[in-house]
Amino acid sequence: MKMLKSRVMTFVSLGIMLLIITVFFLLTVGSIHMGSDVDKLRVTIEGVYSVDGGEWKPTDPERMVHENFHELTVRGRLSRKAPADQKLAISVNNSWFKLKSGDKVIDSNYRADDGVLKDTPGFTISYIAGEKITDADDMELTLTYPYQLLSSKNLDDFFDMYFGDASTLYELLFQHKGLTLLFCLLLCFFGLFSFPIAGIVLGKIEWRYLAFALLCVLAGLFILLQSICSYLPLWIGDPVKCMALVTIAMHTCMLSTLIYVKVCLNKPVNKLIGNIIIVAAALMTGTALVLHHTGVCDLYAGKPFMLIFIGICAIIMTSCLFSEVKTSREALMTLASMIPLLAGLLLDAINEFFFFTSIPLFEVGMSLSLLNQIVILVIDLHRQYLESIRYQQMQKELYEAKVSLMVSQIQPHFLYNSLTSIAMMCTKDPKRARTATINFADYLRGNMNSLKQKAPVPFTQELEHLKKYLMLEQMRFGDMLNIKYDIQATDFVIPQLSVQPLVENAVKHGVGMKEDGGTVTIATREEADCFKVIISDDGVGFDTAKPIEDDGRSHVGMENVRQRLRELCDADVIIESEIGKGTVATIRLPKKTTDKAEKVE
Repeated sequence: MKMLKSRVMTFVSLGIMLLIITVFFLLTVGSIHMGSDVDKLRVTIEGVYSVDGGEWKPTDPERMVHENFHELTVRGRLSRKAPADQKLAISVNNSWFKLKSGDKVIDSNYRADDGVLKDTPGFTISYIAGEKITDADDMELTLTYPYQLLSSKNLDDFFDMYFGDASTLYELLFQHKGLTLLFCLLLCFFGLFSFPIAGIVLGKIEWRYLAFALLCVLAGLFILLQSICSYLPLWIGDPVKCMALVTIAMHTCMLSTLIYVKVCLNKPVNKLIGNIIIVAAALMTGTALVLHHTGVCDLYAGKPFMLIFIGICAIIMTSCLFSEVKTSREALMTLASMIPLLAGLLLDAINEFFFFTSIPLFEVGMSLSLLNQIVILVIDLHRQYLESIRYQQMQKELYEAKVSLMVSQIQPHFLYNSLTSIAMMCTKDPKRARTATINFADYLRGNMNSLKQKAPVPFTQELEHLKKYLMLEQMRFGDMLNIKYDIQATDFVIPQLSVQPLVENAVKHGVGMKEDGGTVTIATREEADCFKVIISDDGVGFDTAKPIEDDGRSHVGMENVRQRLRELCDADVIIESEIGKGTVATIRLPKKTTDKAEKVE
């Protein structure tokens, strides 16, 4: 079943990835073709500009201004004549703007009301009728970026102007953001389907994959909203709500990043640190929301503090991961996949204060981390597939070993001797013969039932079966065979028919080879880290350094016992013997065998 699940998961993942690549290619080609003429709709003001009250400089014909600023003034004329049937659309984010024609204000997003967060510009799209302006008008555009704690901005980051309407804006959206939209859908897809399924199909719930699934969904939503923030006013009329939606997405994405790292921590101290950081980040997010809704300050104004805090948290949790790399495979894989994401997060945070690039660093880091995590997932699926094959092979070998062991324990001479002894008792001691017959039947039934039993059994059950075997052997050897029990621990499990071969060797090759017989002792002990089953005899003994001769099935049974003890319980069999003094066989069962037993079940 596990092997089938792994195969299905592998084929489904490959099929989905192929489908995504195909869709990616088609959308890419389609978006380029659809938006090839959209750039012709853009409008600039050709003339001069001044940054933060500085000297006047000539504008760039393509994008007017390429400098960072907190306040920008551009004077000149529109680069193209306004079509009478179209509008001049202005899209602006987190900044105030005012457009004048001569001394007349044509449009502005300044709000005169005294409502909550009236000083927050948010995201706006304004439309100006084409007949209100001409290419001959002297235009003046003033832009003010009010957030002094954050770095100054480049015009390309938050301002756009073009002739057209809402449909034109949609064309711009698909032309310039088509690939980003597809990447976000891909992220959300992996978060909603692939990684959660992998987290369950891989034999047990993998919290690492489920946490990464949450990160994929929230990161996909954040990158999506961050990329289309200029277009949000198409669907959300309130400028402040548009800004708040994007900022909340940023908070939740960063919080999910910390949760993902914390899930992969194993050391108690590191887990405690991770929990404290996550609680602190959640409290900071909650505080920012309260301050926003009460009008104290907007979410975007609190962005610097959140970025600083997240940067510190990322450094601390990365250090925790580094401390576990030597002892945890999961920590190493997480660190490998988190380095691009954390680096992108830190650089993006620094970029908000000291603007040095317009590249979306967090998106790039998230992309690399996603690819890394997909590779790790494929490796895990392949490993699970190999383990499933190994599991099936082990089950087959264990079954064959149990069959061989059962056959080795029911050898013809043992059956003949037992039946002959019972037959002789029928006339001398019928009552004892009846008891012996019942024990003999129970003994055979126990051997047959061992073929159905996969998991280790309680030692008390194995001991009862062993007593039936020894009762039959005592009928054969009579007073020459003495049995002693020194059972001081029974609260453990052991593979069925794993003690009897050792007792059989003690009877046959120990006291059975001694002229006046001897004693076989079965004892159990509990130690700090293990349980011990000790089978000792005072028989003839043997030289443990001498290679064992292949003299029958007994040795085959012993090898099967060793294999089953090792596979099911991580147990060892230690044989100590001295010629003329006897032999001691010790089964050492580590106490941490629960996982092994459950796996076989």
